Amino acid sequence: MKDALLYDSLDGNRVRCNLCNHGCKIQAGKRGICGVRENQDGTLYSLVYGKIIAEHIDPIEKKPLFNFLPGSRAFSIGTVGCNFRCKHCQNFDISQYPQRHKGEILGQDRTPEQIVAAAKAAGCETIAYTYTEPTIFFEFAYDTAMLAQEEGIKNIFVSNGYMSSKAAYQIAPYLDAINIDVKAFTDKFYKEICGARLKPVLETIRLMKKLGVWVETTTLIIPGLNDTEDELRDIARFVKSVGTEVPWHVSQFYPTYKLMERPSTPVGTLRRAREIGMEEGLRYVYEGNVPGEAGENTYCHDCGIAVIERSGFGFILNHLQDGKCPECGTKIDGVGL
Repeated sequence: MKDALLYDSLDGNRVRCNLCNHGCKIQAGKRGICGVRENQDGTLYSLVYGKIIAEHIDPIEKKPLFNFLPGSRAFSIGTVGCNFRCKHCQNFDISQYPQRHKGEILGQDRTPEQIVAAAKAAGCETIAYTYTEPTIFFEFAYDTAMLAQEEGIKNIFVSNGYMSSKAAYQIAPYLDAINIDVKAFTDKFYKEICGARLKPVLETIRLMKKLGVWVETTTLIIPGLNDTEDELRDIARFVKSVGTEVPWHVSQFYPTYKLMERPSTPVGTLRRAREIGMEEGLRYVYEGNVPGEAGENTYCHDCGIAVIERSGFGFILNHLQDGKCPECGTKIDGVGL
């Protein structure tokens, strides 16, 4: 266990967790919605500090981050638990583990020093806090990120965007990039499918951009739930309002967890979503989970040629010259291109 950050003491040994926008008020002996932060006699503890359930080396494109250190590798870690209850979670076996196993916490013991050393030994340029929502293992991510920065390794979050502004301000000085899901553009979807609200997610995206973190966004398009042209256009317009240079990944859904009855997203829907993003003025819109589609490539937003070509996670050709289009010299937005 580790003393938690970002909480207030209340009367009767209760606490209010300020880590995410649920703002859980937790009675003594109970846990918050995430299932991994417990009030013990008026002190809030993280139960997953250093309890790593998943530890892999991934292509940065798998996060997905396409305009951030393309072709590099990320040392990726995660713990059990999540502050969302997404019915389509592809990692539900770990994200919902405490809820599905009477509060049990699993994971291999790791220290921040061990994670940073392993990332260095593997030649990874970044450490990715991912697989489940990194906010729920904030204390470990924070300590690891500070150490990684000292060692010249960059830090990235793959997030649902539900962290509080206090958490965002605290982690941002050590965070180089973040991919935030815009799962839909209605509160109905967020409430019924995720157990959350839309507005805090949009606020986090704006705040991370303001704080100087490189931001990319992802929408998993689920047939019949968030795939109307109006809703996709609303998302594209929001992303543009944050910045025309903010990439938007539109990804293919596969039936999983509690949405097994839903069909996979037609490739034509992804193509149309990409077209909508481009029509709305976004510079970079990518199709995800469909290797071999031209929608994986990065195109120059001025002359239109492919400047980075991709096919899945194992093939990448970077034609940029000092981060500029080799044809017209236009600067392509991103980090380490």
